[in-house]
Amino acid sequence: MRQTWRWFGPKDTVSVDDMLQAGVQGVVTALHHVPAGAIWTKGEIEKRKAEVAQMVDGSPSGLVWEIAESLPVSEDIKKQKGNWRAHIEHYKISLRNLAACGIEVVCYNFMPVLDWTRTDLAWRLPHGGTCMRFDFTDFAAFDIHILKRAGARASFPSHIAEAAAQRYADMSEHRKQQLTANVVFGLPGSAEQMTLEGVRQHLREYDNIDADMLRRHFQDFLEEVAPVAQEVGVRLCCHPDDPPVPLLGLPRIMSTEADYAWLVRAVDVPANGITLCSGSLGARADNDLPGIMERLGDRVHFLHLRNVRRETDQLFGSFYEAEHLGGNTDMVALIAAAVKEEERRRQLGRPDHSIPFRPDHGQDLLDDLKRKAQPGYPAIGRLRGLAELRGIVTTMQHPVFGLAQAE
Repeated sequence: MRQTWRWFGPKDTVSVDDMLQAGVQGVVTALHHVPAGAIWTKGEIEKRKAEVAQMVDGSPSGLVWEIAESLPVSEDIKKQKGNWRAHIEHYKISLRNLAACGIEVVCYNFMPVLDWTRTDLAWRLPHGGTCMRFDFTDFAAFDIHILKRAGARASFPSHIAEAAAQRYADMSEHRKQQLTANVVFGLPGSAEQMTLEGVRQHLREYDNIDADMLRRHFQDFLEEVAPVAQEVGVRLCCHPDDPPVPLLGLPRIMSTEADYAWLVRAVDVPANGITLCSGSLGARADNDLPGIMERLGDRVHFLHLRNVRRETDQLFGSFYEAEHLGGNTDMVALIAAAVKEEERRRQLGRPDHSIPFRPDHGQDLLDDLKRKAQPGYPAIGRLRGLAELRGIVTTMQHPVFGLAQAE
């Protein structure tokens, strides 16, 4: 399994030097300054590659940009409105440019409006560190009382709606502003950060788009871009919804194993694949992560390994970002399934037998609390996670287990 690390570019407070000292083998990054729908030019791609290849003092890092995350899908494409056809053509050009520059894995998502949602970006843990958290009652308070979305109250169980009303009544103005900023924060490093009014406008534009229509739009997109990816040797991998439940009245179509089974059938070419995110999918108790890896592993092109601790096994509930080995997902079983899939690929002679993974998210620990990195992407918290995950991989690849050869 190839160890990678997400980097947000020169403005990231976690530097190339930090990545190198963490012992990573490859880098996951993107052109965050390029708006969704625009073309990623070869010049901009090569510029980012050069930044990855250089340490702070100018020395060669030896690191290479290996995975693009994310090449964003524009809202126009998801809604099939405005410039959506041009944006698809731009996406194809960007895929060709990435391939020409040696980048073979492209992660993306098809979530409407918000790329992920949390109510707390720095929730204090008993040990004094912080993590990201999704509090269902806080989210209901935002949806019903701050956003004031039509029909929002009916979207929640009555006891949650009642608790949200009390929670909102007890909130200070500062907490209301903080909660709003947290919910609409979107993808870290994104070129677009939604305002509250921007969210309302996007929601209105999805009024007539249900899950079936969004799925048709997704298939239309895949039918255009997956053959191009296949042609140029790029592996596309779709990230799941985060959290994997409907929010704000918006459709969610990548939340379960059944959703991913549909994805790989929709355009049945090897390039059309999966980013298996154990944290996103693990927020639902009915998602069997090791089983998904076993059954759909042939199309898993990228692994995001993180863990969440659920407060309930009900479909809608609160959770927080746990230690990598400390949440509800059996990380050892998941990695064992991934190592077995790698060995199967190796025996078939597949050039992509080594599945890249990154320690996704992490708790802010020690000096992370002063560094103020992108929420979810601290240095020490991810270093701890990578060390734990590396230990499991090394164990699974040891001859005493006989699961696979060491890389």
